[in-house]
Amino acid sequence: MSNTRSQAGWPLVFIAWFVVTIATAGSLFFSEVMEIPICELCWYQRVAMYPLVLILALSLFPYDPRVVRVAGALVAMGWFIALFQVLLVAGIIPEEIRPCVQGIPCSETHITLLGFLNIPTLSLLTFSLVGILLLFTHRIEKS
Repeated sequence: MSNTRSQAGWPLVFIAWFVVTIATAGSLFFSEVMEIPICELCWYQRVAMYPLVLILALSLFPYDPRVVRVAGALVAMGWFIALFQVLLVAGIIPEEIRPCVQGIPCSETHITLLGFLNIPTLSLLTFSLVGILLLFTHRIEKS
């Protein structure tokens, strides 16, 4: 395996790192600067997102394509939680299954951008994009 071939996935991992870094900064801005309350499902998504900033950064120098396994597990966990919350906000999840019934409701949206992008949807899109980037990285490194 040549050195160039072993670095083929580096740009994709870098883009994934950049995306999770922006998402982490955005979530901190919403909670710390705008003082938007954080629901329980949002905390779980943060648990999946925040470590990705460090994990992906450490895998870039030197580049380690094995990061796809660890990062992929966190992305999958965050994606499923974000999907659940998007369905919850949309009213598709029945009332009986809803978490966060006390305190901050997980079905409440505080910000809507462009008329349809709320924080749970942004989270789902972020996890989806990072998952796709990691999948392509895996395919490039496998070939």
